[in-house]
Amino acid sequence: MVTLTDIERESYKNSPIHRLDPRVKLFFALAIIIYVVSLPRIHDKNMVRLLAIEVYLLVLVLVAGLDLRYFFLRILAILPFGLGIALIQPFLRPSFVENYTLYPLDLPLGLSITYEGLAFGSTLLAKFLVCITSIVLLSSTTRLRDMVAAADRIGIPREFTLLLSMMVRYLFLFWAVLKRIRIAQQTRLFDIWNKDVPKRWVLEQVGNSMSSIFIRSYEQGERTYISMLCRGYGSGYEKSYYKTKIRTPDVLFVLLGVACILCVHLYV
Repeated sequence: MVTLTDIERESYKNSPIHRLDPRVKLFFALAIIIYVVSLPRIHDKNMVRLLAIEVYLLVLVLVAGLDLRYFFLRILAILPFGLGIALIQPFLRPSFVENYTLYPLDLPLGLSITYEGLAFGSTLLAKFLVCITSIVLLSSTTRLRDMVAAADRIGIPREFTLLLSMMVRYLFLFWAVLKRIRIAQQTRLFDIWNKDVPKRWVLEQVGNSMSSIFIRSYEQGERTYISMLCRGYGSGYEKSYYKTKIRTPDVLFVLLGVACILCVHLYV
């Protein structure tokens, strides 16, 4: 099971990718996502281009020395959200296509598959896979607080970065609360997958746990916010610990990434 602490531990490794400026890595991830999304919805070269970008991202994962098991588990955890949307596309007829070509396959309930829907669905799934790979790579090589500070420095509105900052602070806090509740349940021999106990009783225990998390989180959030104010938390706080500058390796990484995208787009 991949936990928040495992994800954050990956970002504390020491590699050429980890040592890059967070703003550069954030800009690189955004550039990959914008390029992938801007590709035509149906095009013969889409899959080759997306495969080339995916291979480039996996090379960066190997250079960063990330734990491949955790990396692919995180992708598999997010992939079903896009997989569900992509799987229904072959059965739909996209409005942006005038002439459809039916796939010679008899399906029950009057369903039919078109070549255009199949191409659009596969492209959509490939785009989703490349986007989440770039995001997982970014989050695995950048500390959460550095990511928030980088977003603030590249000009993302202060309201968004403030929300991200608060989310980072409370995310680990709530995770700690959930771990304490799970340990308490385990000491009482509670097992959600135990088939020998009534399902209704299990659901009641899960509901009680969720209620307990909500109340504890609310109370802990109040205490934490007051503590933050007492320590001088306010506007510009993140900038006080984020003083790194763009260096030569950062510039080379950006140039290499831009060159890769241009080569894929022009020569593939």
